[in-house]
Amino acid sequence: MNFIHITLGKYLKPTNSLVRFLLVGTVNTVFGLSIMFFLLNVFHLSYWFSTFIGNTAGACISYILNRTYTFNSNVSYLRGIPRFLGIILTCYFSAYFFSERFFEWFSTHYNISTSLEQNGAVLLGSVLYTLANYLGQKHFVFRNVKTV
Repeated sequence: MNFIHITLGKYLKPTNSLVRFLLVGTVNTVFGLSIMFFLLNVFHLSYWFSTFIGNTAGACISYILNRTYTFNSNVSYLRGIPRFLGIILTCYFSAYFFSERFFEWFSTHYNISTSLEQNGAVLLGSVLYTLANYLGQKHFVFRNVKTV
């Protein structure tokens, strides 16, 4: 029993910022994607509206957890929030634009339903968004300020 506890403790105490980012990302992605798919498939709202609202909800969780847990950042809110919003919006529009275009192209070559096209675009967009967002958050938003 002690061996299992020690082993689990070792892996549940991540030290790598990418691992912590992925853990935080899992929380906000499940939350955000649930909202996206609910709005898209239950309320039949548009792709862009659904993904924007879902990402906004996930971004709120993301900022707080990434600032305190993932990057343990000392960047001020006055400096961090505008940068965070800039990265979030840049990653959002570029990732979801690309994924939408990719699945539009894909559906012209392969006979897939509109629903599969939109849901596939949401999933691909969320993967691209996560990768680009990690790089932006780590190197631009939450890069700790060096003090002398």
